[in-house]
Amino acid sequence: MGVLTTHVLDTAQGTPAADIEVTLSVRGEAGTDSGWRELATRRTDSDGRISDLLPDVPRPEAGVYRLRFRLDEYHAKLAGGGFYPYADVVFRLTETDDHYHVPLLLSPFGYSTYRGS
Repeated sequence: MGVLTTHVLDTAQGTPAADIEVTLSVRGEAGTDSGWRELATRRTDSDGRISDLLPDVPRPEAGVYRLRFRLDEYHAKLAGGGFYPYADVVFRLTETDDHYHVPLLLSPFGYSTYRGS
C-alpha cells in the first residue's frame, strides 16, 4: 500500500466507482490556488481504488495537496447524469511518514470526504 491512497464509492448505486480519473497536485511555493503542480494521474480500479498515487515517492514533502476527481465521464454512463463535473479535495500532509487515505463518497448531486485509515 502506498503513502497516499483513495477509494471512490458511489453511494447512490451502492457500488465502487470504477474508472474515474484522479489527478494529484501539490500547491507551489507561492501558496496561492494558481500555483498547483501536477504530480500524477491515475484511474480507479474495478473496486474504485487507487492503491498508490505516488508509487515512485517513498515520502512526499509536507504541504498542501489536491485530488481532482473527474466525474463527468462517470456520471455520463449513469441515467440522469450528475451535477458536479469534478470534485476537488484539498488537504494538508504534515507527517510524511504516515499513510494518508482520502476516500470520496459520491452521488449524482453531492459528495463528501474524510481522512480514512
